[in-house]
Amino acid sequence: MTNNYLESVRKLFEYYKMLGDKTFSQVQDDKLFWQYNDDSNSIAIIVKHLWGNMLSRWTDFLSSDGEKEWRNRDAEFENDIKSREELLEKWNEGWTCLFNAINSLKTEDLEKIVYIRNQGHTVIEAINRQLAHYSYHIGQIVFLGKMLSENGWISLSIPKGKSQTYNKDKFSKPQERGHFTDEFLNNKEE
Repeated sequence: MTNNYLESVRKLFEYYKMLGDKTFSQVQDDKLFWQYNDDSNSIAIIVKHLWGNMLSRWTDFLSSDGEKEWRNRDAEFENDIKSREELLEKWNEGWTCLFNAINSLKTEDLEKIVYIRNQGHTVIEAINRQLAHYSYHIGQIVFLGKMLSENGWISLSIPKGKSQTYNKDKFSKPQERGHFTDEFLNNKEE
């Protein structure tokens, strides 16, 4: 295994963070706290849950169980964030913890065993688990953002009706090795 895996997951995490960031920028402050019903989650609740999960999983990633004793998972689903600023603070704190852990990893760490709720995972398995978990919830954030956007949603990928134009542009260029997130992370037109 090479550092390509670590670079790839780093880019994927950056991509999903960017999807959240661009969603927040399209949603009015009060809509960040909207819930369809008591059993559903607002964008703010999802952010709070991701924050709690990220701090728990990525703090002392290689040396302590990913489910920290100090984590209160049930409280993550209480809608008590009061402002966009507080939401963004938690969002960024969670991602900072994640990126600090990912950036400290070396290729030789990938087969080490880490624990989540006392179940052993290779580092690769633990990273993949979190990547799947976060993409699931960020998809929810984007879905809610699209529904709650009042100024017309600006697509975060290839806009509806633009696939042929997009593909024509891509196939008009020489083949190249790249990561699918590169074009989106570099703010190129989708």
